[in-house]
Amino acid sequence: MSYPDFKRLMDIFLSITLGAFFSPFCLITALAIKLESPEGPIFADQPLRAGKEGKLFRHLKFRSMIPNAHLLMQTDPKFKSLYEEYKSNSYKVRNDPRITKVGKFIRKYSIDEVPQFINVLKGEMSIIGPRPYFPDELEEQQRKYPYTKEYVKDTLTVRPGITGQWQVTGRSEINFDKRIELDAKYAKIISNSFIKALWYDLKILFKTPFAMLSAKGAV
Repeated sequence: MSYPDFKRLMDIFLSITLGAFFSPFCLITALAIKLESPEGPIFADQPLRAGKEGKLFRHLKFRSMIPNAHLLMQTDPKFKSLYEEYKSNSYKVRNDPRITKVGKFIRKYSIDEVPQFINVLKGEMSIIGPRPYFPDELEEQQRKYPYTKEYVKDTLTVRPGITGQWQVTGRSEINFDKRIELDAKYAKIISNSFIKALWYDLKILFKTPFAMLSAKGAV
């Protein structure tokens, strides 16, 4: 059995197991989101993401912002400076005024990411892998960092992950050029020998709970 085949079996097993474990937290989170802003959806209304080979998919996350947050940032004049910061800061914003009170908590401890177990079961994502990037983010950042084009190409050869090397290293504190380099390195390692790839994945998996609890680099 090849490592990608083994990894897919582990993805299915872990997503079912962890999904069942986190199901009570999902229910509480969904109720909290609707209580704070009843008019908005439970899941984030965000653009599609680029998966393996660039295939687009809906990236499931609990909504942590006001309804229509992404559209408002692009169209509402009062968010113009925020949108500029978003694009210039590796598609991340610190002290984002669109984040709700519930959203601030669930983002800090990565609870908003739990619905992605559904993406894993559907084969769109893996438990461990590169960050799922926005297509326009990849285009914009490659213009900003032209030398990252090969890194992007390598990164898109594997499924994106719920967690990965950059998440356990520094999360949002890492700029795009360093982040995509880590992602490309990961993609090459897991296409290597079975034992080396398994060991690398296990190290990331074991580091993930500590990264979540420390909330380091979360925005």
